[in-house]
Amino acid sequence: MPMQLSVLTWIIISGLLMSAIALIGSLTLLLKPKTLERILIPLVAFSAGSLIGGAFFHMLPAAIEVNSNSLNIGIAVVSGFTVFFVLEQFLHWHHCHLAPTDCKQPMTYLILIGDGLHNFIGGMAIAGTFVIDIRLGLASWIAAAAHEIPQELGDFGVLINGGWPKRRALIFNLLSGLTFLLGGLLAYGLSLHLDMSWLIPFAAGNFLYIGASDLVPEVNKHQAASMQANVIIFLFFTLGLSLLLMTKVLIEP
Repeated sequence: MPMQLSVLTWIIISGLLMSAIALIGSLTLLLKPKTLERILIPLVAFSAGSLIGGAFFHMLPAAIEVNSNSLNIGIAVVSGFTVFFVLEQFLHWHHCHLAPTDCKQPMTYLILIGDGLHNFIGGMAIAGTFVIDIRLGLASWIAAAAHEIPQELGDFGVLINGGWPKRRALIFNLLSGLTFLLGGLLAYGLSLHLDMSWLIPFAAGNFLYIGASDLVPEVNKHQAASMQANVIIFLFFTLGLSLLLMTKVLIEP
């Protein structure tokens, strides 16, 4: 099936689906804050495992296969890592996956700007993997989508707690998600004239920063109420890793 659609079609479909995930944020209106926090902690652990698995099981092996120069790969990975570090430091981008009330209300616009840039860069990176291999693109999209679900739940909650009307919060969250498609279309256009294989290790750096530097510490700072809860969090983390390992076996050659 992956080979029946063009690369551009896959990029457009994946971009639209990723943007639609923003609608999941409306579920926060149906959940109590404590319930939302209990759900989000395992989901964040799952997304961390998915992103780290995507980087190690898919992107880095593919980068090595495409480019045998290990130094170039290392530079691209560090560049991808650094770009998201800069976003977080200078734009005060904060996912607010857990306890939306922890985020300051005046930061709602900064959160939207940061997430828009994050989605734009992520869209470029994922589109770059589609250009190299559609199966690699699918695996990368799965890992990125696993991350977007808890992020959108948290971000929507932040906007509502910041005084935004429900409809306005949903529309702007959706617009922020559409930058993923814009980034993907830009990457596809550039790929017609430039070698975009560097985007694979660059995306790996993105995934490693978000997974290991952002999500894992966020999970660790919210101590579970019991050993059973800690086991559940660990299982969700390993489930994310396992999902990406299975996609490596089943989707990629």
